[in-house]
Amino acid sequence: MVNAQQRPSVLRQDATPVERVKPGLDRRIIRTNDLMTVVIDFSGGPWEQPDPLHSHPHEQTTYVAAGELLFLAEGQAPVRMKAGDLFAVPSGVPHSIQLLSESARLVDTFNPIREDFLK
Repeated sequence: MVNAQQRPSVLRQDATPVERVKPGLDRRIIRTNDLMTVVIDFSGGPWEQPDPLHSHPHEQTTYVAAGELLFLAEGQAPVRMKAGDLFAVPSGVPHSIQLLSESARLVDTFNPIREDFLK
């Protein structure tokens, strides 16, 4: 994780340690006091089922940097997404994804920061 609380910082893909959240899910984090960006690498796809819906008080935008997935949000039809697509999730809205390709890279941005992601 790169933490730039009072000064600019840089996250370099080849120089920033990865956090293995669980098998098939690695992440790298960069943040300021109020904004967090998380690069998430998924592997082990395609998945037979989506992850369970979840929600959080944070606003979220997600850029699909690589791969294909199904974006699910409560009350909306699933949306097939590919590299270059983005989605946004307001605070408190249940949502999830289903990996459709072998792997994917997502770039999530959260406001405020996800304290639960910090060690």
